[in-house]
Amino acid sequence: MSGKKLTKYDIAYMKMAREWSKLSYCKRKKVGALIVKDRRIISDGYNGTPSGFENICEDEQGATKWHVLHAEANAISKVAASTQNSEGASLYVTLSPCKECSKLIYQAGIKKVFYAEAYSDTTGLEFLKKAGVEVIQIENDDEQ
Repeated sequence: MSGKKLTKYDIAYMKMAREWSKLSYCKRKKVGALIVKDRRIISDGYNGTPSGFENICEDEQGATKWHVLHAEANAISKVAASTQNSEGASLYVTLSPCKECSKLIYQAGIKKVFYAEAYSDTTGLEFLKKAGVEVIQIENDDEQ
């Protein structure tokens, strides 16, 4: 973690995001996300296919199909379809956001992103930092 003191809630939300990731049907990588506002979970998501599609995320060669939604995109879409909004919220995600999801996170008004594992391409994290979104890595859920 980078210098910031985590709260017991930060630890708990990340543990919950890890549990949520286990719901994914994807074989290559299972990712979970929670959006929290005023200490209430207002949305959740995991990576997978859009509603109504078969729950197969990879093609015959093992590559992720283009239409698979990332956990953050699923969580943000759920908020958009609800009476909630994510302005000022925090996102807890098990894998740092890609550049496409980073744009959605910023546009959705999310102010803090907590992530566990760093994605190989850090462009998304760099974009969020440049946009003024606080980015915090939680490598170990037992930290406090």
